[in-house]
Amino acid sequence: MSWKYFNKHIVSNERRFELLRFPVITEKATLGSEHNQVTFRVPLDASKPEIKIAVEQVFDVKVVSVNTLRQKGKTKVFRGRKGRRNDYKKAVVRLEEGHSIDVTTGI
Repeated sequence: MSWKYFNKHIVSNERRFELLRFPVITEKATLGSEHNQVTFRVPLDASKPEIKIAVEQVFDVKVVSVNTLRQKGKTKVFRGRKGRRNDYKKAVVRLEEGHSIDVTTGI
């Protein structure tokens, strides 16, 4: 689906807050803030247009681009039993100049 066909009213209030689960606060994600980037953990079924609309409406900022990546869960051994962490998806959102999101405070 193209960006121009995606209607802003399709994403409901509940879905907006479900899409942005929590910000990723790591050293690499923090370095992205120098380039107006914020990283969020999102559901596996989230699309780029949905993420863009959710960030713009929840934080009242202008989004330039959204890049996503799917991280496969690691296989770990705990007390001799193999287990597997869940897969997850991250979204790196680039904001326009002059806009910012403070991830250290709540919504």
